[in-house]
Amino acid sequence: MTERSIRIGELASLAEVSPRTVDYYTNLGLLTPTERTAGNYRLYDPADAERIVLIKKLENQGISLDEIAAAFAGGAGELATSLASLDDDLKTLQAAVDITPTALQGLLAIIAGRVHTLVTIALQVPPDIPIL
Repeated sequence: MTERSIRIGELASLAEVSPRTVDYYTNLGLLTPTERTAGNYRLYDPADAERIVLIKKLENQGISLDEIAAAFAGGAGELATSLASLDDDLKTLQAAVDITPTALQGLLAIIAGRVHTLVTIALQVPPDIPIL
């Protein structure tokens, strides 16, 4: 085992999740082991703990694991496209708020709050979190 890589239990402890969660995320392709030991144990980069924390935050905001996996698979190259799409969606939401009856404005305010939370989470993502 290299000094930089850690076993699944250590990663789970760092990320404050169960080893089963790490295994599940690995099977979904959300995490990728850096190597395997001679005994076939999976080893991970300790930075994967931050990735797990990010996944949990996104899950708590109602983003499905499939959507998270698709976003990770898109990589940094699609960031500009995603941000432009988000900007368009926010403009559409604002236009809807402007013409919506008062009874529905509360619902739109909740949606706008959720979008704001997701953008805040996205801005907190450290640039060095490994993307598959």
